[in-house]
Amino acid sequence: MSTEPEPTETTEPGTRGAAPEPQGTGGAPGSETDGAGAGAGGGEAGSAEAAGGPHADSDESTGREAAGADRSGGGDGGFAGASASGGETGPSGTGAGGDEGVETDSGDGSEPGPGEGDAGAGEAGVTEGHSGDAEGAAKAQLSEAEAELAAQRIEQERIARRKAEKQGPVESGTKLSGKAADLLAAVRAVESGAKPVTAVFSEPEPPRRPAQEPVRPRPVSAEAAGSGGAVGVAGSVGPTAPETVEAVRRVLTEGGAPEALAAQVAAVLGEGADEQLRADPWQLLRVTGVRPEQADGFARALLGAECAPDDERRGRAVTVWLLEQAALAGHTALEMPALTAALAQRAVPDVEAAVQSTIAEAEALVFQDALDPAAPEPAEDDEEGAERPVRVLVGLERYALAEESLADGLARLINSVPKEDGSAGDWERAAASAEGSAAELIRAVAADGLVLHTGGEASLTELAALLAAARGLGLRAWAATHGPVGRDRFGALLEAGRPDAPGSDGAAGHDTAYAEPGRPGDLVSPEPVTTVAGLLSGAEGPGRDGDGAFALDLLVVLDAPQLDVETAALLVESLPDGARLVLAGDPAVLWSVGPGRVFADLLAARICPQVASRRPDPGPLGELVSGIGIGELNQVEAPGKEVVIVPVRDAGEAVHRTVQLVADSVPRAIGVPAEETQVITPGHGGAAGTRVLNAALKERLNPGPGRFGGFDPGDRVAYSPVPGRTLPGQVVGADADGLHLNCSGEPVVVPKERVEQSVRHGWALTAHQAVGGRWPAAVVVLPGDAAQALSRPWVYTAFGRADRHLSVVHGVEQALAKAVAEIPAKPRTTRLPTLLRTQSPTAG
Repeated sequence: MSTEPEPTETTEPGTRGAAPEPQGTGGAPGSETDGAGAGAGGGEAGSAEAAGGPHADSDESTGREAAGADRSGGGDGGFAGASASGGETGPSGTGAGGDEGVETDSGDGSEPGPGEGDAGAGEAGVTEGHSGDAEGAAKAQLSEAEAELAAQRIEQERIARRKAEKQGPVESGTKLSGKAADLLAAVRAVESGAKPVTAVFSEPEPPRRPAQEPVRPRPVSAEAAGSGGAVGVAGSVGPTAPETVEAVRRVLTEGGAPEALAAQVAAVLGEGADEQLRADPWQLLRVTGVRPEQADGFARALLGAECAPDDERRGRAVTVWLLEQAALAGHTALEMPALTAALAQRAVPDVEAAVQSTIAEAEALVFQDALDPAAPEPAEDDEEGAERPVRVLVGLERYALAEESLADGLARLINSVPKEDGSAGDWERAAASAEGSAAELIRAVAADGLVLHTGGEASLTELAALLAAARGLGLRAWAATHGPVGRDRFGALLEAGRPDAPGSDGAAGHDTAYAEPGRPGDLVSPEPVTTVAGLLSGAEGPGRDGDGAFALDLLVVLDAPQLDVETAALLVESLPDGARLVLAGDPAVLWSVGPGRVFADLLAARICPQVASRRPDPGPLGELVSGIGIGELNQVEAPGKEVVIVPVRDAGEAVHRTVQLVADSVPRAIGVPAEETQVITPGHGGAAGTRVLNAALKERLNPGPGRFGGFDPGDRVAYSPVPGRTLPGQVVGADADGLHLNCSGEPVVVPKERVEQSVRHGWALTAHQAVGGRWPAAVVVLPGDAAQALSRPWVYTAFGRADRHLSVVHGVEQALAKAVAEIPAKPRTTRLPTLLRTQSPTAG
């Protein structure tokens, strides 16, 4: 099995390969995973699972992680902690929030998962390596190691102080006191874009973007897209009148809420926001980060004796808030029993009346879906009560419309006749020139408007062969990926197959010109591949025709598991009649940051051809990741040090060894430079989260004072233009216009007021931020305090980001093997399967 690249320094003396002594989970004392609190309460209101927090993979973890949305400490009943990840007691358990916990990456692993006793690296399925050199080598570099560990101690002391301050009483007698002081303390978190607590429905998710109508959007200029005009940009509300903001500020002050929330409230409620807020103080819950108990305090200050728990306005507001929290956890709707149970836990006296009032006011929709679609409708002369069993669901209109629009659009593609694009003989000749499942894919696309393709990294060659064949037949064929890293990788794969490319095998039918006739040069990709966001905005890709539809005949969407219902609906509705759609991806990776599980629902519905790639990912890495996909953490032979493990005792050691690997061991022994190595960890907070790791890596790789809002030229960053979408980049400089970045070769200017909420350092990412990308080397950090955040999809996704080399900084003992074997993706409640069966009676 593999051994670690020999380090020049070690964290403990001993012989190489010696197993560490049995340890605990290895986390900082008292630390807890974000959204992974103890399930001390009843069943989970949204997914019937015990969990205490939100989507672990993003800040917006959600799982949806906005690259710069920091989350502050746990809530204590006031606004201080309004956007904290933990600290709120949810219906199903408790969550300990704040920086002292791990802000987990994707929420898929928020169930408890620590193992008992000591598990060696062999038991975990990964070879033990990266042990230690001679004690003298460690002493030679002791000062550097001490400096890194000292930095971690300072960080832990700061966290402990913040935690102690939160637990103490709020002092009065200052400019603000009591509840007002509590409210003000949360402003920084809310303004920074931190996501609200989502302890109610298991998986934490980041703030949702504004609703999008599932219709064909008109073209958007590249200039608009470059300035944030991409579809789904959060906060794309028109400028609010200053007088409206000032009026709202007066109401907030009267109710003891922070004045700084005025702009957000005015943007959410619109014209007359102050009157709406005074008439219904619980409308404050519509602001991201505000929790019910905080809105209750605001309402008591405004309404006085008129404020009561059974107030109809409160019931409606809390119902909508719970549905939003469910969406953040990935659900597009909630079953009625789950919703009423959550309302009861929020001290709503008459839960049924609250739901009915919400539905009557059109703030939510109710659905009745048959539990057994095959069961016949009851005849009119049947006995009273002989009804077909149904489940009653309640959901927000935006997600209901998106799912219905998506189902209609998919049915249109399936039932429409593909455009004339060559004879059957031409398609068959193209298929005959391909190999294996690539030929099967080409034949399926020739005959059907919608095709699903599953496979790992190696299967991308089959999609490249499909695009080559389609363009050789004269089709306007394009591919779309989740992010720019995937776009560049697939573009390089396409270029390698072009007849004029150096070293090309001259694949037949692959044309050499991908520029579309008559398209502006700045909207033409050198290869027919774009990002989903760029395609929708018009900043990339073929553009749109006069009817607003994409000017293409075949669209291949890679990373299809990352499509949420709203994005998928926009894509499908934008396809012209007769176009073909191929949804491709690896079904074992983490699901989308947004609500829904589109790709998984389509695979289960079986309404169209499905082609499974028979091309396995090669080498020890491919063998390891394939085993994880079926729940087995196998020990693999890695003679070229493709897979190694670094056992650590605690989080401080994990940080030190990670920096050592990235800066020294991997470049020297594997030949992969630090700039091509990606660190992946379960969350943002905690003693070995992205914040701490990025601080340590910056100190080693690009030290500087951080004079541009904490950033220096040369810093590696993760830029999030909208929640849930991460663009890797590098800081170029800063001026009066803002922070200048280079993101995959494209210049980006982030206004200075948005830097704090949308830009993070990017040497270390969460798995949801990294999904869709792949790097020559990856260092996956598993500190002990993140054990509860692990799940099979998380481990599969994180380990699968490595192309040549994977180092695992292992501090979770048996929790890793337990997560792979026993903790699958958390279920999500969606209506798409039912809608698909309605559209296609032969489904399944």
